[in-house]
Amino acid sequence: MTAEQEAILGQIIEAFQNGKRLSDLPDVSGTNPFNLICEVLEDGESKKAALATLLPYMEEECSYGIEFDTAVSSPACTRIGNLSLHKSLPIHNRMKGCLLNDDGEVVEYLNPANWTGQTRDGSRGQVMVELPMHYRKFETDGTKRRVRISEYPLPGYHLVGKRYVSAYEATVRRSTTTLCSVVNMDADYRGGNNNTAYDGTYRTFLGRPATAISRTNFRNYARKHKPSSTEWNCMTYDIQKELYWLFAIEYATLNSQATFNAAKDSNGYAQGGLGNGVTNMSDWSGFNGYYPFVPCGHTDELGNGSGEVAYPVINEDGSTRCTVMVPRYRGVENPFGHIWQWTDGINIRISPTEENGGDGLSKVFVCTDPAKFSDSGYDGYSHVGNEARTEAYVKEVIFGEGGEIIPSVVGGGSTTYFCDYHYTNIPTTEALRGVLFGGTAHYGAAAGFAYAGSSYAPSLTSARIGSRLCFIPA
Repeated sequence: MTAEQEAILGQIIEAFQNGKRLSDLPDVSGTNPFNLICEVLEDGESKKAALATLLPYMEEECSYGIEFDTAVSSPACTRIGNLSLHKSLPIHNRMKGCLLNDDGEVVEYLNPANWTGQTRDGSRGQVMVELPMHYRKFETDGTKRRVRISEYPLPGYHLVGKRYVSAYEATVRRSTTTLCSVVNMDADYRGGNNNTAYDGTYRTFLGRPATAISRTNFRNYARKHKPSSTEWNCMTYDIQKELYWLFAIEYATLNSQATFNAAKDSNGYAQGGLGNGVTNMSDWSGFNGYYPFVPCGHTDELGNGSGEVAYPVINEDGSTRCTVMVPRYRGVENPFGHIWQWTDGINIRISPTEENGGDGLSKVFVCTDPAKFSDSGYDGYSHVGNEARTEAYVKEVIFGEGGEIIPSVVGGGSTTYFCDYHYTNIPTTEALRGVLFGGTAHYGAAAGFAYAGSSYAPSLTSARIGSRLCFIPA
């Protein structure tokens, strides 16, 4: 070797001996990707690249979602991100039915094609739908809104943890006053207001969801599954929001009542919506006094899928009063319509008008920590925006960084913008209100995934108000 080559070899040996393992290197001093450079291979050759230049390509490859414009009345959305993911729907397809025990452990995953052959009576656990862990981002760009989801922790995305929502509108095990998600015709799971007089009649409450319960008690009854924790809950606003955006991304529409279509479009994407749902009940009051009438599990033949199944409402004389279409979204039966759903983790502080000594605002407070859920205040809650103060169809929602679905502007219609209704009223003194979602069996086109009502205190009970059961792992 020449002296020059020996010198180069000595430098190589010295560099090797002084080298560090990757784990020994110090952390970067900041998080600005524009200051970071990494090594990349291009056609087999090492080159340098600013990390920031790679991030947009990563997002477009590893995320999928929708974009809509608040200045455009059509509820149709534009699919964005990796379009192949809109066909494979990797996050959506990890939603699956299961039996969950009181400790929140999966006992069994249900047959994805059809649940009817499996035990769903509560003896082996609650019938739930597993919502998969994923990452999500909400963007506002002028009048444009974007929702993106990914299986990867991309920059700017926040974690949506794995959790569970009841497949059915919840009932109550009467002997223990425990909120349940079951298919069970036993008297111990009688729905409605637990009226025994209807047993064995055309308007029986057996096997139906429970109503006439306050949000406070729905929460208390849910937590009886595991009294030492706050993991079991009634329906939460956060899960309602998650289901809505998953639906909107899959179908690329804000209109949950669009006509159901089981076929994919020419691009292989889902099309349509979930149909009208149970919203055309004839003389509901005369039938059973506004209590639930569709039995839990009526759509279980659809398994983990989406669709609608006809349910004929039978009169005392055996004639058909009307036929309703029971919707299902990936295992979740009646996500809207039939009965209202109390949601926890959201309180609205509605102030009177300025003329009555208020500030004229309806402030929306949300909380994702079940240990801090409250019906009497806002401690542990975050103010995310203000609710619209008038009743009408929804034109805009708060959205923001958290994708809030509480109406902020009204003036839409049943086939424009969000296509769902908003109901509220303004008190003469400041009031804390809870939020109901979904609408009921006689609301027709006003009902839907994003139909929100803030007219009542959490203490309200009503024949047509129920909830769901949720499990949020600690």
